[in-house]
Amino acid sequence: MAKQFAVFVVEDAENDMFDIYSYIARNDSIESAEYVFDAIQDSILGLSTLPSRGHVPPELERVGIFEYLEIHFKPYRIIYQVRDDEIFVHCILDGRRSLQDLLQERLIRG
Repeated sequence: MAKQFAVFVVEDAENDMFDIYSYIARNDSIESAEYVFDAIQDSILGLSTLPSRGHVPPELERVGIFEYLEIHFKPYRIIYQVRDDEIFVHCILDGRRSLQDLLQERLIRG
């Protein structure tokens, strides 16, 4: 049987999800917002069995930080960290924006 990892979504990532949901609901529809929310949640829960499927975000790799990984859903980047048997999702960000400063600020203070 495959090893199961516990997945935790930190407060910053919860806030990111709320912001994404609110933006899509306001600018598109509640149905679209729910679809994106559910798909991101499914991606996050999938980490419990395959945490190593992600890759180091290039913005962090360039500054020598290798302890965080990312997976994607559509334009959204899900940034997480694996520690022992636990996964911590730190941020869920729109990949169409410049992310280097935000990633460094959030993950380095982490």
